[in-house]
Amino acid sequence: MPTTSPRSMSRRRILLAAAASGAAPLVACATLPGDADMPPVVFVPGNGDTAGIWMTTIWRFESNGWPSNRLHAIDMPYPLARDDDSREQPGRSSAAENAAFLAAEVRKVLAATGARKVALVGNSRGGYAIRNFIAEGGAASVSDVVLCGVPNHGVFVNREAALGSEFNGAGAMLSRLNAPRGAEGNEVEPGIRWMTIRSDHEDKYAQPDGVWIGQRGKPTHVTYEGPALRGAENIVIAGVDHRETAFSPKAFAEMYRFIAGRPPATLDIVPASPVILDGIVSGLGLGNTQGNFATNLPLVGATLEVYATNPDTGERIGAPRHRRTIGSDGHWGPFTADGTTRYEFQIAAPGYATTHIYHSPFPRSSDIVNMHPDRMTEADRMAGALVIFNRSRGYFGVPRDHVVLDGKSPPEGIPTGVPGVSSAREKIADAASRTVVGEFDGERIVGHTWPAAQDQLTVLDLTG
Repeated sequence: MPTTSPRSMSRRRILLAAAASGAAPLVACATLPGDADMPPVVFVPGNGDTAGIWMTTIWRFESNGWPSNRLHAIDMPYPLARDDDSREQPGRSSAAENAAFLAAEVRKVLAATGARKVALVGNSRGGYAIRNFIAEGGAASVSDVVLCGVPNHGVFVNREAALGSEFNGAGAMLSRLNAPRGAEGNEVEPGIRWMTIRSDHEDKYAQPDGVWIGQRGKPTHVTYEGPALRGAENIVIAGVDHRETAFSPKAFAEMYRFIAGRPPATLDIVPASPVILDGIVSGLGLGNTQGNFATNLPLVGATLEVYATNPDTGERIGAPRHRRTIGSDGHWGPFTADGTTRYEFQIAAPGYATTHIYHSPFPRSSDIVNMHPDRMTEADRMAGALVIFNRSRGYFGVPRDHVVLDGKSPPEGIPTGVPGVSSAREKIADAASRTVVGEFDGERIVGHTWPAAQDQLTVLDLTG
């Protein structure tokens, strides 16, 4: 698997660190820990996710004075788990491969920062990589661990089948990781400070019923307490979903308090200029049409263009502000943005639909604005236009959330009850280009439709 150099060693990270310093006057009045008390933090994404999912969390750390060169989110090349960990599967990774990749990234971060130890923060499957890395000899290089929505006792427990699945609480991996340690029977490695964050009952992967794993009405033998670990500080945040255990402001407050030893000065993302953006353009697995088999490998040869857009209509304002053909490093930037401007990112690549991604303004710099184009089915192309409404850092919950897509509330395909859907797709009959709006709990994304018959689609991509 390819590896990436630590961002603190790159020109981009130096630029972003300079940009982040614009927030310093806003937090200088708070008593902040010194660098010695601010370990490098390595953020590990979950199953199928990218480093970019940690963007807002990193912004909140920076807004509280944490140096940007001590905040590192990593991209697992193949972020999806195998169905059976012991058997090779194209486009998937084993638990051992994930742990080895994390170990290599930790070594790079320690070398780049001169620190002796790192703090590790993981969501979902990312917590498995952390626990495996520590169990396989990495404990000496870790000071703190925060596990967010990690199914530490499995998504299901089956002692007769699927024993090779990482997500089986009775499988080999979790049985090994959860084996009692010491006289108190703890489930965590000693010598490290551990914290888990879980939902009270809104985590789709900590449910007693198997509805979210395709087994409605069948018991999973997992409880709401499944992510908790004996020997850790176990935090419960009411009402948050599986991803919000990591990416919500409330989750940030807990992880910051735990690592820094004091509450954050602010939960807000403090604007800082200049805003310099970059990230990776990656591809999808063969045969994929809806992003379910994404990789984090560079999509070499793709082209990305950035347009400023009218905040009321989504229409483009003038010529592209930035254009790049994606090379072997996968990067599409750096691009100096206006922190108050809305942008459209157009990605074109052979074998993919031309994908038009609309974003809210970016208040701070980031080099993990990761994106990928989508594919369309023949049925999609028969519609006038296709619009995808994405919330990567959480799920849509009904009636918990106010969700509107193109005037429909809730959009089609979002079930009631436990939040478990992060994307809504709408086929629009009218092929005429027009404004389309997505709204979620105060964030409003304005885009424009494109003709599906020409293999083009619209993505409205939420920040929150």
